[in-house]
Amino acid sequence: MLKFKSRYFYITGIIFLIEILIAVFLKKGIIRYYIGDFLVVILIYSFLRSFFNLRVSTTAFMVLAFSYTVEILQYYNLVEMIGLQDYRLARIIIGTSFAWIDLIAYTLGILFVWVVEKIIIIRITPKEARS
Repeated sequence: MLKFKSRYFYITGIIFLIEILIAVFLKKGIIRYYIGDFLVVILIYSFLRSFFNLRVSTTAFMVLAFSYTVEILQYYNLVEMIGLQDYRLARIIIGTSFAWIDLIAYTLGILFVWVVEKIIIIRITPKEARS
């Protein structure tokens, strides 16, 4: 089940840097609010695929379910419930406000990953090695 895949680890690192740049330099706008959410599910997906030998669909579903759960918990003020409202980093990572459009951004990010993975798997990977 554990298997390190460097290509996913590199993707994770690149997206992580992009997310940091977005958080530091963009305070509002479409990139800050929507592209960041689109990218965060790809970040989590690629991180998991870096270390775990899971099927594409399984990983995509797990990441989407996790993202939806965190977003729904924002509706119930998770950061305040767990006493982290005074910590800026916690507020940034976990989030503080629910938005339906975030669920759409997460879904589109996972659909993007799934389509790209399926295209790569179908066109590049030998049939017997596909998972």
